Formats: sequence, structure tokens, C-alpha cells
Amino acid sequence: MTKLKLPVNADDHVAGPADAEVTLVEYGDYECPHCGRAHGVVKRIRKHFGERLRFVFRNFPLIEAHANAEGAAETAEFAGAHGKFWEMHDLLFANQQRLGGALFMELAWKLGLSAPALSQALEDRAFETHVRADFSGGVRSGVNGTPTFFINGTRHDGAFDYPDLLHAINEAIGMTSGMER
Repeated sequence: MTKLKLPVNADDHVAGPADAEVTLVEYGDYECPHCGRAHGVVKRIRKHFGERLRFVFRNFPLIEAHANAEGAAETAEFAGAHGKFWEMHDLLFANQQRLGGALFMELAWKLGLSAPALSQALEDRAFETHVRADFSGGVRSGVNGTPTFFINGTRHDGAFDYPDLLHAINEAIGMTSGMER
């Protein structure tokens, strides 16, 4: 079983309590269609488990296949620096077919962020270091595609559909398959 090499830390984007029963880490790419499908699954999983789940998203832009993935990741990090990571995260996935500079500016404006400041940050590659650190941590943890999930530090090698993730998280919590609290 492959283990997460970079523990969840202060640089991560985290939703849910630090003392949650289970931590789900996703390495994802905003332009990846599989990640787009997984985004809806993760939202359902988060709703199902509530405060029992801590969710962490890390950037893993596959720039050879997705020309806008790096810019989208840097846009999300820019929003995160202004306290709007999760809002931008959701908007990027909701607009996955339109990723690019014009959309990034539109979404910044929609969230009340400075589009000129985002444009400058993208030009200066101000968030490239953070995105590259996420990517490197993923590579060290055996990530070679997206989405890749880790449940309590162990890579989930099953499907990323709702029933499979639900089952795997229930097992991590120590529940019997199919039972719910």
C-alpha cells in the first residue's frame, strides 16, 4: 500500500476539523475530466460524513495534457491567499470547460478579488512554488494520475465513485460496510 509522504500541514487547504475521524486527501487537476466527476462525488462524501471528515485538496496539474491546469491551480492559490480558496475551487470545477485567462479574471471579479492583482500574480508566477510543492509531494507519494485519493494516509486504489469511496472511508473509520451512523 502506498503511503502519503507529505503529511497534512499548515500549507494545505483543509475543510473539516483537525480531529476528524478520517482525512481524505485528493491530488487533483482542475482541467482533468475525471477530477471534474470526482468533485461532485467528494461534495457528496463531505456532506455525508460532515464533521467526521477532513478533506484536503492538493494541486497536481498535468500540464502535458491540460494547458490550463497550472493557471487554474495558481488562480485557486491566489484566491486562497485571500481567504477564498474553496469558493474558487468550486467555481473552477463548475466552469471546467472554459478554463483560461478570461475565465480566471471573471471568477476573481465574481468573488470580489482583484482581477488585475490576479493577472499580475499569474504573470509573475507568484503561486508556482506552492503548486510545484504540491505536485512534488504527490510524486513522492506515488501519484501518477488524477484524481488520486489518500484515506488516512493510505492511497485509495479503488474507484472514485460514490459507493466505493463511501465504503473505503467507512472501513477507515472502522464501520461495517453498508452501515451508517
